[in-house]
This record gives sequence, C-alpha cells and structure tokens, in this order.
Amino acid sequence: MPLLWLDTEAMITIIYSIAIGLSTAATAVISRRIGEKSPGEAAVAAGQAILIAFIITIFISLPGYVFAKQLLGFMGASEQVIEDGTPFAKIMFGSSGVIVFLFLINGIFRGAGNATIAMRSLWIASLLNIVLDPLLIYGIGYWAGFGLKGAAIATCIGRGLGVLYQCNILFRGGSLIRLNLSHFLPDKKVILGMIHLAWPATFQFIIASGSWIILTRLVAETGGTTASAAYQVAIRNVVFFILPAWGLSNAAATLVGQNLGAGKINRAEQSVLLCMKYNTIFMSIVSLTFLLLATHITSFFSNDPEVIEIGTLALRIIGGGFIFYGIGMVLMQSLNGAGDTQTPTVINILCFWCFQVPLAYFFTKYLNLGVWSIFAAVPFAESLVGFFAWLAFRKGRWKNIEV
Repeated sequence: MPLLWLDTEAMITIIYSIAIGLSTAATAVISRRIGEKSPGEAAVAAGQAILIAFIITIFISLPGYVFAKQLLGFMGASEQVIEDGTPFAKIMFGSSGVIVFLFLINGIFRGAGNATIAMRSLWIASLLNIVLDPLLIYGIGYWAGFGLKGAAIATCIGRGLGVLYQCNILFRGGSLIRLNLSHFLPDKKVILGMIHLAWPATFQFIIASGSWIILTRLVAETGGTTASAAYQVAIRNVVFFILPAWGLSNAAATLVGQNLGAGKINRAEQSVLLCMKYNTIFMSIVSLTFLLLATHITSFFSNDPEVIEIGTLALRIIGGGFIFYGIGMVLMQSLNGAGDTQTPTVINILCFWCFQVPLAYFFTKYLNLGVWSIFAAVPFAESLVGFFAWLAFRKGRWKNIEV
C-alpha cells in the first residue's frame, strides 16, 4: 500500500500541477479585478476559468483512467503492485476533475480575498476523507469494505463534497463573487487572457512535480523498497509542515494582485516583504524542529529501523533548506499574483531540470554516494529558486504587467 500510494501520488502530481496552474491564473486575474473595484468582471473571469477547467478535465480524466496500469509501470512499480493497485489508480485518475475544481475554485476565493472559504472547503475534503478511509477500506460489521479501492473512493467523495460546498457558495452567495449561468457563456478575450497566464503557471508546476517524480524513481532505484518508504514518510511530513507557509505565500499573491489593481504599487511590494519576513521565521522554526526531532517524527510512522534511519536523514537534509523554501515560495507566488507567470517558470526549469535532477543523477549514478545525495539535491535547488526569485522581484518587471 505505501509504495502504491507513492507511485500513484507521484503521477497525480501532474494533475495537481494543472489544477494549481489554473488556480494561479484565476487568482491573478480575479484579485486584479477586485482591486480595480470590478466584481462583475471578476465573476466573468471566474466563470471562464471554470469553463476551461471543465474542458481540460475531460482530456486528462479519460486517458488517466484508461492507461492507469501503464502509468504505474512507468513509475517502476512491481508486477504485484501494478496488479493490486490498478483499480485504485483508475479511480484516482478518473476522478481527477474534483482535484482540478477543488484547487481552481479555491484560487477564485483567494483572489476575491475569501481565503477562509477556501480553507473550509479543504477541511471538508480532508475530514471526510479521514472518516471514510477506514470505513470504506476495512468495512463495518459483516461488510468487509472495498479494500484498497476504498481509499480512492473515500478521497474522491471527500474532495467531491468539498467542491459541492464551494459551488453552493459561488452560486448562492456568501462571497464577493456570485456566479450565474451567464458567466459561463464563452468570452474569447477573457479565455485567451486566462490561458495566457495559465499555461506557463501550469508548466511551472509540472516542471517542479516532474522533477519530484524523477527523484522518487532515483530513490527507488538507489535504495530499494526501504528507501522509498522512508522517502515517502519524509516528503509527506515536509508537505504537511510547509502548508502554513504555502498559505502565507498565496496570501502574498492575492495582496499583490489587489494592490496592483488599486494602483498601490508600494503597498504591494511592502506586502510581499512582510509575508516573506513571517514565512522566514516560521520556516526557521520548522527547520529546527526537523533537525532536533526528525527521529521521533519518522518513528511515529514506521517501526522499521532502516526506514527510521533513512527517513530521519531525509528530514534533516531536506529541512536544512527550509528558510530558503520560505523565501522562494513567497517571491514566486508574488510574481504569479502579479501576472508574471513566465518568470517563475524559467526559474523552475533552471533550478530543477538544469540543476536538481542532473545533480542527483550525477551523485548516484557516477559517484555512487547513495540516497542521501538525492536528498541533498533538494535544498540546493530550492536555495537557487529563492535566489533567482529575489533577483526577479528586485528587478521590478512584475510591477508593470497588465492582466
């Protein structure tokens, strides 16, 4: 189950990338319209973003469902994992629409300044998943449950109800943006403008997640099943602990968009610097936590001594660059929020595919340094992201972009 989940989630990150890319574009456009005091135009942009997402969902869900088995094979899964996990993967890929809409509509709410609504929808999706997982996997009473498929079904139901909650607010009111059917009538100008922002933003996250997929495979090839399990534990903890930092980065994107829309460029810049300050403080605390408590954190998820040893090493090495992660996250999202989605894309290509992946490959294939060297490539690359994002931010091109 752990390796199947890792292989499937690694591939699903491509769908996450598309969802986050669309969400980024929606946040940039809608926050700008809200800053300009044009909620009607913001609603039109939201409707067109959802229309685009619906079309894209059709083209990613069907191939994902049909070729789920082949995708697991590409990730290097064993024949047994492929056999047992194909039904699970089919459900996950086939229900990718709920992932796209959950992220996208939250981007709409964030752009409008309704981050609380976005947070509630994620709570609904996560809590329902937690409750339904054991029930649908193991069953209750005389019912034996669905087994492995139950985990995918629970995830789909949780996310689906989160989307229904979002739609209820969008159509019934409770947000600065309220949609009706007229907002979904195709508007060529708005659609093209949204796609212009969305494609580099989507590619931006595909680059990052694609790099993670390669690292996942390198870990499996270098350290085997034990290293893969330890890496999974480490990455899931990294993702969990940086969620507040990600939220603060998204807030920076919204503040930049709204202030630029209101013509307050200096306040937009000050908002970014303030968010960066607090993100740096928070990530410093997380980095120290990983350094001191990595063994305790890893042992909470596994009793295997080897998994604990490798997982501890991964947490400490990857956590060593958290301060730079925090800086880079705020700056990259701020550029995205300003509508400059191309600069972060170039930065990701340079840092992940021209540095991180080749470095990890060189360390393991030519120097035979082991899995720890793959972990070390992560903070090196993320530090470069922060450095180049700072240079782009200081240059100030983002201040003059029209959305």
